[in-house]
Amino acid sequence: MEPTELNHAAYNKIAKDWMKDHEHDDWWYEGTETFLKLLPKGGRVLDVGCACGWKTRYMVDRGFNVTGFDLSESFIDLARDLVPEATFEVLDLHQTETISGTFDGVFVQAVLLHVPKNEVVSVMAKLTVKIKPGGYLYVAVKEQRPGKPPEEELLEDDHGYSYRRFFSYYTLPELEEYFSGAGLEITYKTVTTSDKTNWIQIIGRIRVSSQG
Repeated sequence: MEPTELNHAAYNKIAKDWMKDHEHDDWWYEGTETFLKLLPKGGRVLDVGCACGWKTRYMVDRGFNVTGFDLSESFIDLARDLVPEATFEVLDLHQTETISGTFDGVFVQAVLLHVPKNEVVSVMAKLTVKIKPGGYLYVAVKEQRPGKPPEEELLEDDHGYSYRRFFSYYTLPELEEYFSGAGLEITYKTVTTSDKTNWIQIIGRIRVSSQG
């Protein structure tokens, strides 16, 4: 099964359990707040891979106009219930360009970690084209552990049933190269530890000249 199909099936299966498990995560606060403070008050945000809508709820509560999308139909059903004020679509990451309009910020938290490395450049191009000149891209991914593979497929059973997910892991220099190649000037970067996972958070600004 291809990585996209694998993760699609997994998240449709675990959506409600995943929502409960991640309700109280806090590793993302500093990076997300930094991102939101860079945006205009009431600005438009695209929440890429929005899952059940926890972060969409967070951004809407702070006055932002948020559009979210996810490949999982189960996640989108949960997100629509949690954040009725927002707009949601069931969409593949590779279809980002089909969303109408551009955004002050594009928020991509724990999403590229499900993208095969050979697709990242293409995905970054599709994401940045949705950002207004001078706007911002936020990305958070899991850091690659020393001696561990950069990509893997995991069989998991932490909810009392089995499912498989595909993961990609990154280094900070690697992400910086992706951002530079996509025409983004890095304005913030940090590595935050949560349990046994190091989360890389990075924010880049679209250079006005890169979009004419």
